[in-house]
Amino acid sequence: MRARLNLATRPLVTHRRFLVGAAAIAAVAGIVFLALGWNAYSANRADAKLQQQISEIRAERANQEVRREKLKTFFSQPENAKLSDRAAYLNSIIDQSGFLWTQMFMDLEHVKPGGVRVLSISQKMVKGNMEVRLKVGATSDEAKLKFIRALEGSKAFGKVMLLSDQQSTQSGGDPDVFEISAVYTRA
Repeated sequence: MRARLNLATRPLVTHRRFLVGAAAIAAVAGIVFLALGWNAYSANRADAKLQQQISEIRAERANQEVRREKLKTFFSQPENAKLSDRAAYLNSIIDQSGFLWTQMFMDLEHVKPGGVRVLSISQKMVKGNMEVRLKVGATSDEAKLKFIRALEGSKAFGKVMLLSDQQSTQSGGDPDVFEISAVYTRA
């Protein structure tokens, strides 16, 4: 019969707890490593797609620049420049003929106070906006101020400027005449 004898000076120590803990930490670290690796791979793919889109946009921009230069040289030729000037002139005439006089008179009617009458109206296109010049007669300074403030507060008229003001020399029935410039926005 055999007898088991332990002749060691120290008792047998098992490292099972250490090995299980190390394996658990290694597993968690491996999962984190895989997640970070996947994240880096996805970011790299997205960056590659973005770089491809940027290069396509740059190529398209270069093509557009070349096309713009060709058109610029085409339109800078003397015969084409004349056509461009004529087209701009015709467009301005069309814009002026499309002016809604009835709508403007209705808007003026809403803002015109008593004691004010419109003597003349002229319009012209200035930088894409319809500028209206009004020659107005007023019976008093108070009526003038009410009319100017009403125009400034109106949604239809903007950039109101007093161009001239002629005071009546007679104290009778002649009105004071003043001229106003405004941009009409409902055209």
